[in-house]
Amino acid sequence: MRKHLFLLLAAASIAACAAITPDLPAITESPTGSHDDGRVVWHDLLTTTPEASREFYGTLFGWTFERPGIDLGFGGDATYMLIRHEGELIGGMLDARELEAEGNVSQWITMISTSNVDAAVERARSRGAEIVTEPVELASRGRLAVLRDPDGALFALITARGGDPAAREPVIDGFLWNELWTDDVDAASAFYVDVAGLTRDDREIPGAGRDFRLLANANGPQSGIVANPFEGEKPVWINYLRVADPAAITARVESLGGRVIVDAQPRDIGGFVALVAGPSGAGIALQTWPLEETE
Repeated sequence: MRKHLFLLLAAASIAACAAITPDLPAITESPTGSHDDGRVVWHDLLTTTPEASREFYGTLFGWTFERPGIDLGFGGDATYMLIRHEGELIGGMLDARELEAEGNVSQWITMISTSNVDAAVERARSRGAEIVTEPVELASRGRLAVLRDPDGALFALITARGGDPAAREPVIDGFLWNELWTDDVDAASAFYVDVAGLTRDDREIPGAGRDFRLLANANGPQSGIVANPFEGEKPVWINYLRVADPAAITARVESLGGRVIVDAQPRDIGGFVALVAGPSGAGIALQTWPLEETE
């Protein structure tokens, strides 16, 4: 069953996304005026089942969805919606049916901050990345590009208009962490260190027989890189939500149209983790935090 994780999260081309969106709403209502290079500052959900996805995430995590107060140029008013948790903007949701793409492109897109998208894209290009969407200016959101790293994992770079949202402590049912699962930890680390302006820090996972690589900037750890735990599956960025009890959530997933990919279980680095997919097939991880010793 775990094999389906990468099928659900597989990086499908979303070049059409930028092509059909003259604008997207800003990622914060209180811009800082600065860019925290290397920090994941936004998550956009592409989904072919927006109505079911709203019920799924709203019921499980208390998220609310709203139409932005700007004209996006889409065919329908609800094609793009903002996601809030406890009143704070945490992401967006795009009706992927508008992309007219082949197959199911449902997935979460990880957006990494950079103070200069164009320069970062050129560094990525020189290191063998595929530029899915060249840098594009979106009036309210800022300048962004969509890429696949040399190992094939999809991500986005953004220079947010007015600056990034202020960093906040992870809250229950909000985004906690972002982790790249890749075939070559060293090569991927070198790529993101160069492209996103990060530094690397190796950590051993007790009892796991593999290394965990932290990527950090001046403000501390920002994301992780780990050897792909599922041999033969595609590299992918995994987004984690902080939850109080993964098992309690997985018990409700199927009744809301989702799928449990990996049941709640102890994680090598501590705490408990689970992997689930929403109604459209977009996957997301659930993690307890702070970590506690596990047997």
